[in-house]
Amino acid sequence: MAHITLKNSYNHLVERLNRFPQGAPPSDLLFQILRILFTEEEAGLISLMPIKPFSAKKACRIWGKNPADTQNILDALADRGLLVDIDQHGQTLYTLPPPMAGFFEFSLMRVRHDIDQAVLSELFYQYLNVEEDFIRDLFTRGETQLGRVFIHEPILSEENALYVLDYERAAEIIKTASHIAIGTCYCRHKMLHMNRECDAPTDICMTFNNSAASLIRHEITRQVDVAECLDLLQMAYEFNLVQFGENVRQNVNFICNCCGCCCEAMIAARRFGLMHPVHTTNFIPEVNESGCTGCGKCVTVCPVEAMTLVSVNDPKHPKKKKALLNHDVCLGCGLCARVCPENHIKLKSRHQRVTTPLNTTHRAVVMAIERGNLHDLIFDNRVLWSHRALAAVFGVILRLPPLKQALASRQMKSRYLETLVEKYNRRGYK
Repeated sequence: MAHITLKNSYNHLVERLNRFPQGAPPSDLLFQILRILFTEEEAGLISLMPIKPFSAKKACRIWGKNPADTQNILDALADRGLLVDIDQHGQTLYTLPPPMAGFFEFSLMRVRHDIDQAVLSELFYQYLNVEEDFIRDLFTRGETQLGRVFIHEPILSEENALYVLDYERAAEIIKTASHIAIGTCYCRHKMLHMNRECDAPTDICMTFNNSAASLIRHEITRQVDVAECLDLLQMAYEFNLVQFGENVRQNVNFICNCCGCCCEAMIAARRFGLMHPVHTTNFIPEVNESGCTGCGKCVTVCPVEAMTLVSVNDPKHPKKKKALLNHDVCLGCGLCARVCPENHIKLKSRHQRVTTPLNTTHRAVVMAIERGNLHDLIFDNRVLWSHRALAAVFGVILRLPPLKQALASRQMKSRYLETLVEKYNRRGYK
C-alpha cells in the first residue's frame, strides 16, 4: 500500500507540472528525479496547488494543516528552490516554478550535501540528453519558445546598434533589474559530475528581479551589484559564450551564458535546429566570400554548427575553402563575426523581426494556446463542475488541426492581448 501511495503522490505531481506549458513528460527517470527533490508528502501537497501564485493562508486551507506547519513546509520548499516566494504589496506569495527554467536548474545552482548531486546530474543527463522526450517537448512544441538569444553587443556596428532595442541587450537587462543574483551554471555543474565539463566559467548564471530576490533570500545564489554583473558579462564575451535568456520584453528572470558543449539550449538548437527551438536575434551574419580565407575560426566558435567550410571550387586552388552559413539554424548571436581575423563577417538585419512576448503572462498564454492547454491556465483551480465542463470544451478546441490552432495563436499575439495583460498587472495581479 505504501508503494502505491508513493507512486500516486508523484503521479499527481507530474500531472500538476504538465498543467503548465513548460511541463515534463512522465518517465521512470522523471520519477527518480522527483523522488530525490521532493518527499512523498511534499509531492502530494504541491500537486494540489494552483498555477497562479498563492499565499500561505491559501495553502493552509487547501492542505488542511495549521498555519505553523504550513509555513514550515513552504519555507523548507523555498529553501531548496522548489518554490519561489515573491513579495507582492507586502504579502508573501508562493509559486511552483516549471522544471526548466526552474527547479531543475535551482537544484544544481549551488553545491549541496542534502542530496546526491552526482546521481541527480546523471539522471538529468539521461532524461534530457538521452531519453530526449523532455527536451524535445520543451524546445520544439509550438512557435513560441521559452528562451531567446541576445546579440553579442561588442560586435555591433554603430549602424546596427540603432536597430537593437533595450530588451534585446543583456547589458540593459542587468542595468534595469530590481535584484541581480549569480549562481553556478546548472549545465556545466551537471557535466562536471559526468566528467564532461569544459573550461568555461561556472559562477556566471544570472537571475534577475523577483526570481533573483527569492534565490538570494534562500542562499541558492549570491547577490551582486550592476558593476560585478557587467564584469561577468564581459567575461562571458571573452569566453565566446552565448547569452540565452527568458523570451520576454519585461522583467526578464534569467540570462544564461551558454557554451555549445554543455548547455541544454545550445544542444537543443543543434539537434532540432530546423524546428527553431530557440528564438534568434534580429541579425544574421553575412560572409564576404571573396575575402574569406577559410581559416575555420567561425566554424569552431559557432555553438550550433551553423557555419561550415566548403570548397570554393577553384581549379587553381583545389584545397581552398570558404565559410558557408546555414541560415535555417543560425542564432544570429554574432560570435562568428567576433572571431573572424580578417573582418569578413558582418551582421545584417533579418528581413522580418522576431516577435518577443510582452512578459511571462503573455508568453504563458501564447504557449498554452500553441501547446493545447490554455484551459489549464484559465481554469486554474477546477473546483466547480461548470469549470471542468468549460475546460473540457476548451480542450476540444485546442486539439483542432494545427492550422486552426495557428490562427488562434496569431490572434493572441496582438496589441489587444498586450493591453489586457498590462491592465491585469496594473490591478496588482501576476
